[in-house]
Amino acid sequence: MLTIDALNRFGADTKDGMRRCLNNEAMYLRLVVKALENDNYDRLSSAVAAGDKKAAFEAVHAIKGMMGNLGLTPLYELSSEMTELLRAGKDADYADYLAGILRQRETLLALCDD
Repeated sequence: MLTIDALNRFGADTKDGMRRCLNNEAMYLRLVVKALENDNYDRLSSAVAAGDKKAAFEAVHAIKGMMGNLGLTPLYELSSEMTELLRAGKDADYADYLAGILRQRETLLALCDD
């Protein structure tokens, strides 16, 4: 079950995320679930597979914003690093970043299913 305690164990900054949600726990948890179900993960996967850096940047930048606003630190850090590499137009193994982002997302989705 997705709880504040479970998110804290994941490494989330729930105090900051809750503050942005006016300390409304139910709203915060709903937004976390919505952020994890967002279609930007599919867009990012497709863009990385196609080697489309512009589309990958747009998708991962959106993910970064959601994760930052919700205090989901592990996902924020990975998406932030990938965003900055793409912003700079660097050649990198973006598939590794994508795998890490998807792995962290799956960890959180598993908490939602419990």
